[in-house]
Amino acid sequence: MITRDYAWNLLNEYNKEPFHIQHALTVEGSMKYFSKKLGYEYESEFWSIVGLLHDLDYEMHPDQHCSKSQEILNSLGVNKRLIRAVASHGYGLCLNEQPKPEHNMEKILFAIDELTGLIGAASKMRPSKSVMDMELSSLKKKFKDKKFAKGCSRDVIKQGAEMLGWELDKLLKETILAMRSCESYIINEMKIYNN
Repeated sequence: MITRDYAWNLLNEYNKEPFHIQHALTVEGSMKYFSKKLGYEYESEFWSIVGLLHDLDYEMHPDQHCSKSQEILNSLGVNKRLIRAVASHGYGLCLNEQPKPEHNMEKILFAIDELTGLIGAASKMRPSKSVMDMELSSLKKKFKDKKFAKGCSRDVIKQGAEMLGWELDKLLKETILAMRSCESYIINEMKIYNN
């Protein structure tokens, strides 16, 4: 198992854009929240590292997304379970076939990757620029508006909720809570990163 510091340094080796770093931190923090919420607290660091590294290759190799990550992580001798989990978020989405999410951790990653982007975009439209005061009803309006954050696939988010056996509202609400749990940490990390 690699450490969080090792994963952070690896992420920064392949990603330079603050947007990608912030997204990685958001998914990392959200995965930590869900690990605790779903009774996997003993694997919290593993879930977090998977979240941090899920888009490792996207900035430098968008046309080989998920496949290049596997190649990079394999070359470093990283745990096969972690490699599979990172790749599974690209199931049905990436050019090359990726493993189907099976473990709850993989299903959560698949479900929240696009959703955290949508929630992040919605939070920037709020006077507070925060998820701390975002309500489910507000997010649902943005979700239904196909022109808003159109790069965030609603179909993938719905498919993720189905994989988990959750109502869409539950996934939306829990992901807002997940992002609340790590918002102040991410703001501080991004201040450090940008200096």
